[in-house]
Amino acid sequence: MRSIILPLAALALGACATVPLVAVPATAVRGDGLAGLGETTRVGKLVVTPRILVEDSRCPINARCVWAGRAIVRADVTGPGWRETLDLTLGHRLGTHGTTLTLTSVEPGKTAGVQTSPQRPMLFGFEGGG
Repeated sequence: MRSIILPLAALALGACATVPLVAVPATAVRGDGLAGLGETTRVGKLVVTPRILVEDSRCPINARCVWAGRAIVRADVTGPGWRETLDLTLGHRLGTHGTTLTLTSVEPGKTAGVQTSPQRPMLFGFEGGG
């Protein structure tokens, strides 16, 4: 009986052995203040992830317009001890939690009468301040 119990005990203990965990790669965080939709970038103390282009009524770069239009991106913004979702308008500084954040660029620019296939992905530029 003893000869059966020892191998069973060893088998049971072996089943409890620690299996090394495979590291799951973290989502890359850019450090240049640029990010596409769903990408994350660091802007000073802030981490910004653009989620959706809410509005893009910018004047095409090859046209004359009465109104320059605007671009608005909704982004998740994380700072020290806080996180919120903000709508950022191109060229407008937004103050929050003692810091500022500005959407400084939206690329590619719109072009009148030109259909590109496949479409280049949007790239958003941000600047922050203390």
